[in-house]
Amino acid sequence: MGLVHIELFATLDLVGQAPGGPQEDPEGFPFGGWQAPLLDEVAGAQVGAAYEGTDALLLGRRTYDIFAAFWPHQEGGEDDAFAALFNRIPKYVASRGTPDLSWAGSSQLGPDLPAAVREVRDRHQHVSVVGSLDLVQTLLRERLFDRLDLWVHPIVLGVGKKVFAGGAVPTNLTLLEPPAAGGRGTVYLRYGLAEGVPATGDMSAPDRGVAREA
Repeated sequence: MGLVHIELFATLDLVGQAPGGPQEDPEGFPFGGWQAPLLDEVAGAQVGAAYEGTDALLLGRRTYDIFAAFWPHQEGGEDDAFAALFNRIPKYVASRGTPDLSWAGSSQLGPDLPAAVREVRDRHQHVSVVGSLDLVQTLLRERLFDRLDLWVHPIVLGVGKKVFAGGAVPTNLTLLEPPAAGGRGTVYLRYGLAEGVPATGDMSAPDRGVAREA
């Protein structure tokens, strides 16, 4: 069984909507493209390293449409490495509609999304989930992920879709490596899914910090 690896960009108030540009998810959201002024070489290198070993993409419909319109035309350009990878590997789309699957290697997941994701994970070694907040909510709720990469940016928006929205379930995570910060204040956090659920207790109790089993 492979890994399902979620890649997310978020603000300090954990808004993850439309980081890349105004066209990504504009309805009722005035801050599309909020990530662009905060990019630096450190964050760019971290993002590149995060995709090492990726052999499949798992995308929501909106993210898929954006990627399919962009990446097939980027080979040989500034983003050639990403373009070559994304164009080569299989793409799996979570959608209730009828997406245009003309991007080579694309296929639509079946209506039972949790079962379909498990099949994809069994078929590949390293499945990357990019953006796709609605899809991410399902993966978090079903605990259908193994790693979560979160880039937290030093801004507060106050509006927008959150990384952890309604329906999130109690979940333990473990930090897989020390946090890393870029020159513009973005902090990179890599977590892994852990056993059990968050515990409660008295800070003065001798068993504080011991998680309960799920």
